Amino acid sequence: MLKHLLAAALALVACAALAAPEVNRADQASLEKVKGIGVSLSGRILQARKLRPFKDWNDLIRRVPGIGITGAIRLSAQGLTVNGLRYEDEE
Repeated sequence: MLKHLLAAALALVACAALAAPEVNRADQASLEKVKGIGVSLSGRILQARKLRPFKDWNDLIRRVPGIGITGAIRLSAQGLTVNGLRYEDEE
């Protein structure tokens, strides 16, 4: 029984990880799967990330034109994370 519970927990964690793209690791295709991120925005994210990884949501907002606080809230609700955190988790 314990093996089944552990397997189910691991499967759940794996699904959650696949559903939540991490902005510092996601490729362009993964970013574009997030509702609200198109070709243009994903390109700006990747371009800014080339300089250095994003420290947090505020860093992402400052460095990527077109996101803003409202956009961060919306993208976070769609599953995007920065260093594993949703926007709401930082506040």
